[in-house]
Amino acid sequence: MKISFPFKKINKTETITSEVFSASRRDFLKVGGILSGGLMVGISFWSCNSKGDKKTTVAPNVYLSISSDGMVTIVAHRSEMGQGIRTGLPLVLADELGADWSRVNIVQAEGDEKKYGNQNTDGSFSVRMFYRPMREAGAIAKLLLMQAAAQKWQVPVTECDTADSQVIHTRSAKKIDFGDVVEIASKLPIPTAKDIKLKEPGQFKLIGKETPIVDLHNIVTGKAVFGIDAEVEGMKIAVIRRCPVVGGSMKSFDDTKTRAVPGVIKVIPIKGAGLPATLSKPLAGVAVIADNTWAAIKGRDLLQVEWDLGPNAAYDSGEEIATLVKEMAQHGTVRRERGNFAQAKAKAKKVIDHTYIAPHLAHATLEPPNALAVVKNGVCEIWAPTQNPQGARDAVAEALGFPADKVKMNVTLLGGGFGRKSKPDYIVEAALLARESGLPVKVQWTREDDIRHDYLHALSVQRIVATIDADNKLTGWNHHIAYPSISATEDTFVIQPSDGELMLGASDFPYNVPAIRIETHDAPSHLRIGWLRSVRNIPQVFAIGTMLDEIAVARGMDPIANALDLLGEDRSITFDQELVKTTYPNYGEAITDYPWETSRMKGVIQRVAKESGWGKALPERTGIGFAAHKSFLTYVACVVQVYVDAENKITIQRVDYALDCGVAVNVDRVKSQFEGGAQFAASLALKSAITVKDGQVQQGNFDGYQIIRMPESPKEIHVHIIESEAKPTGVGEPPVPPFTPALCNAIYAATGKRIYSLPIDLKA
Repeated sequence: MKISFPFKKINKTETITSEVFSASRRDFLKVGGILSGGLMVGISFWSCNSKGDKKTTVAPNVYLSISSDGMVTIVAHRSEMGQGIRTGLPLVLADELGADWSRVNIVQAEGDEKKYGNQNTDGSFSVRMFYRPMREAGAIAKLLLMQAAAQKWQVPVTECDTADSQVIHTRSAKKIDFGDVVEIASKLPIPTAKDIKLKEPGQFKLIGKETPIVDLHNIVTGKAVFGIDAEVEGMKIAVIRRCPVVGGSMKSFDDTKTRAVPGVIKVIPIKGAGLPATLSKPLAGVAVIADNTWAAIKGRDLLQVEWDLGPNAAYDSGEEIATLVKEMAQHGTVRRERGNFAQAKAKAKKVIDHTYIAPHLAHATLEPPNALAVVKNGVCEIWAPTQNPQGARDAVAEALGFPADKVKMNVTLLGGGFGRKSKPDYIVEAALLARESGLPVKVQWTREDDIRHDYLHALSVQRIVATIDADNKLTGWNHHIAYPSISATEDTFVIQPSDGELMLGASDFPYNVPAIRIETHDAPSHLRIGWLRSVRNIPQVFAIGTMLDEIAVARGMDPIANALDLLGEDRSITFDQELVKTTYPNYGEAITDYPWETSRMKGVIQRVAKESGWGKALPERTGIGFAAHKSFLTYVACVVQVYVDAENKITIQRVDYALDCGVAVNVDRVKSQFEGGAQFAASLALKSAITVKDGQVQQGNFDGYQIIRMPESPKEIHVHIIESEAKPTGVGEPPVPPFTPALCNAIYAATGKRIYSLPIDLKA
């Protein structure tokens, strides 16, 4: 397996169908110089190998080229941040093509939506969006090669097939290497999607199996190229002193001492976006450009800056939570209504009423934001770890006043993303400083920059009131919700959750309760709010999942039996008829294509109960907890087992997940995403919290914003995948939402203590 990136390292709607794309010599030159020179023949072309011999290459679509030496080159057009997408999507194409995986070369694409469609690697939709197009791309190339071989052998194409990078004549068992029919194939017309027949699932050799990621060797040996590794000749380092309060501006600065630091070259102010902060523009600040990182940081430390802190200077996150808690007692804006909740409450035998609090959160990716920019002769070239190369390119073009086609966005590996690196503010910083200085500039954020100036996940206050009648039935569900909306980062007048945010666990509450009332409350934003892995599912499912467990106890039922009972009969659910001035986006998919199916949710619940040993006898101070949730179109059930000692130290002994994600394209990565998701969620549940005072984030590094260490991590994580031929769905984010309520419910089972506020503190 060969992999390559389209840049030099020194030292070290989106309806997508593959027939839309036709590749050209220019297309493939732009994604890393796969070929150079030679004669164009239709959409195929000639080049020379290292010996000077002519080498034919056929490029039947923008994702794929096959050369006469038998090498298959597949373009990875999504960003790789550990989720395995640089393996997963090429693997789909290679399987349908019938390629030998060891003879596949993967090249990273630059940002270009005209060829690749949407490249924003966010929202757990890469496989869902491109599974069929990549299959079609492989099948088109397969048919082209079979047509070429059939012509050479003078046999019907229907008697041909492919396997292991060879075309096979099924009647005679003759075989010929892909490379040996490329010259004939290069002269044939390209088939279209209507000409092909896709494989049946039983014919897959790669899809649904465990395939190590293509970057694995380079990552573990230190050869992998992340954004922080990218270098060009003459590159300088920039660090930035940013305004500590969102919406503030710089009044003046004194750089006298800074300029005296050996290695400091330039000091350049950055105006910043002001308010609204936006999801793409930098904060106000002063940049120090130097020969090396040490000099840049030392120079920044010596800057004397006077700030106008702006209208958010009085923001206090603790006071905001207290205000929202009081607001929860009032009526809010109704966003979903079924039946009559007031009547259900009046007739209830039991009423359970609790408020759930979650703090601001930071992304804290292992690799802090960074970007390298060169601006020369009206052209800007960027190397960056970005989840959204097209969005970053457009943001840079706007900031520089360049046409978008004058900005080239090279995508490196990402040392973690979680949604942070889909916002291109740090990339725009690099481009602006490169233009102003006339130098190749790499902007490097420190960990303190990363935590204090993040697009934070918003704090949340939620109140749920549940009613149980004399027949022990759950009759009413009233969910109050308040948190600053992501939309407020673009529009400061937005003070309530968007439809898309409510969709993440609240408006899509699936349980068969006669009276449901969901209300939202005002919560203005005072920070840069952005999405973080699984987004609003985090606080909403924390509240819902723990309340459902409390309802089970109040009904005298086993929590899993309670969930199955509340799901009701097998059915497909739609929500629009109950929504009030709200829509149900369904993660961008038609509800008819991806319905909410209670049978599939029951399937994962029953599977996790079996695999976890639910109901088994447990030692004293040991508890087991359960939660289930559908997010990013994937059904997940989670069981967590904990031990809590006499000093309230929590040990997570075991985690079991059962999931239904349709076709599991690469089982290795599905398991990895859920294993990592459990670790990620455990950090958020047990350790992580951002607090703000006087408009400024109080944490600055991992001493203050903590993540779990190895001794605190789950001791065992078991991932159980439901076999399915349904359309694939997301797996990057779905592990996170049900983990926290399952953990909280396990703690209750072990100690009798309910958790209503995160992070968990049993000593509070």
